[in-house]
Amino acid sequence: MRIVSGIQPTGNLHLGNYLGAIRNWVRMQDAMEQDQGECLFFLADLHAISMPHDPAQLCANTLEMVAALVACGIDPDRSTLFNQAQVPAHSQLQWLLSGTARMGWLNRMTQFKDKSGKNREGASIALFTYPVLQAADVLLYQATHVPVGEDQKQHLELARDIAQKFNNDFCPGYSDEGSDVPGVFTLPDPIIPPDAARIMSLRDGSAKMSKSDPSDMSRINLTDDADTIMKKVKKARTDPEPLPSEEKGLEDRPEAANLVGIYAAMSGQSVSDVLTTFGGEGFGKFKPALGELLVEMLAPINARFIELKQDRESLDAILAKGALKAREVARPTLDAAYNALGLIRG
Repeated sequence: MRIVSGIQPTGNLHLGNYLGAIRNWVRMQDAMEQDQGECLFFLADLHAISMPHDPAQLCANTLEMVAALVACGIDPDRSTLFNQAQVPAHSQLQWLLSGTARMGWLNRMTQFKDKSGKNREGASIALFTYPVLQAADVLLYQATHVPVGEDQKQHLELARDIAQKFNNDFCPGYSDEGSDVPGVFTLPDPIIPPDAARIMSLRDGSAKMSKSDPSDMSRINLTDDADTIMKKVKKARTDPEPLPSEEKGLEDRPEAANLVGIYAAMSGQSVSDVLTTFGGEGFGKFKPALGELLVEMLAPINARFIELKQDRESLDAILAKGALKAREVARPTLDAAYNALGLIRG
């Protein structure tokens, strides 16, 4: 079993990133070690250039992301942690797969429509074709499983379609219905963690917590100190009603549901258990309890993150080590793709 997953180095990691993705990566890392599987986690810096960006900021964000992932529990000695730009095979395989991917498939990708907005003609070619790079990201390593959120399921389905068509077109004797002839690519299965927390804005319970929100009060950053966390939690938007005793009572109360969900995710309890404790209480009691829990759980991550962020040499070494391992793992698949296409390399 081999798990491959990536994250864009956007900087300003917040609680939503941690509970929604990074914490699950750490759990997968621990599970794979027990099952003798393997995890490859990468920083998708090549994807980042599909949109307008500041080069210096991208470099800084990439290093900050490495520090954050390690601070959260990703161990470079147990998982392969690297950035795409140091593994040229990603972009090489993207081009090889571009002959197999179809315009119609890419035209159906909803994220391109969302990110390009009304100015589709002004969007970069990279933004249109980046699902092919996403396919290369996972197919390159013969990933058996890829953790995805609901918004990325479509892209993994595309990766499977590309792999299937490539195997059918260029591997004589291959059959997706079973044969002794292997294809070049493994078709990866999705992993949708059942407990992946969907964390919403502290100012609007109907919007996801996001670094792009102009209000810093809308999110808990992993860099926030204890006083800042307490301040943000206490000022989080709520309603005047006390907390219900049952989960059903949170319906149509998005801000209350969000805060209870955060408490549940951080404490390892169910929402029902949290409401058993705090049902009937007002937010004047619940918010301080939530703030104290967040401070307690995030303080070690914050301290380790600040320490790592200041050590550029160690961060560079982590990326170099991971990239070397990733290049070794990727080489057989890239060679097989070149050979299948009839391309001669020296």
